[in-house]
Amino acid sequence: MLTVGDRLPSFKLQAVVSLDKGKEFVELTDQSHPGRWQVLFFWPMDFTFICPTEIAEFGRRNRDFADREAQVLGASTDTHFVHLAWRTHHADLKDLPFPMLADTKRELSTALGVLHRTDGVPLRVTFIVDPEGIIRHASANDLSVGRNVDEVVRILDALQTDELCPCNWKKGEATLGGA
Repeated sequence: MLTVGDRLPSFKLQAVVSLDKGKEFVELTDQSHPGRWQVLFFWPMDFTFICPTEIAEFGRRNRDFADREAQVLGASTDTHFVHLAWRTHHADLKDLPFPMLADTKRELSTALGVLHRTDGVPLRVTFIVDPEGIIRHASANDLSVGRNVDEVVRILDALQTDELCPCNWKKGEATLGGA
């Protein structure tokens, strides 16, 4: 799996961005959000049980990320049509404010090294990528354990200070000085 200091691989993927007829899909690339931080998270597959809890929480917290000049991007290896069907039929996903990337050919997930060795689906992986395209945080959870979105926000806050942040540091608390 790629990790801190690696460059986010180039990608060009279809994404679901809306439920409005004719506006459902757009093509996004690694260059679609210039000058912004990116929070890229993968889930194993659509129409499952843990995944919508994570996706919905990222949706609820989207304003927190936007306030930090960060674009949330969710991804799995399902097609954009499957993403659209899931969003249409799951109440917690209907109004998602961020794109759902369709890594159908597994190009991005393979380049990042996030596929489960035996099941072939993405692990629950989260990357925080800085505006220059460098991965500054990478974490992976087992398929059976959902991630903590509060912790993703906390880590983004810490990275954006460009200072030394102690254990359990939260925005507004004292840092340990310059990095």
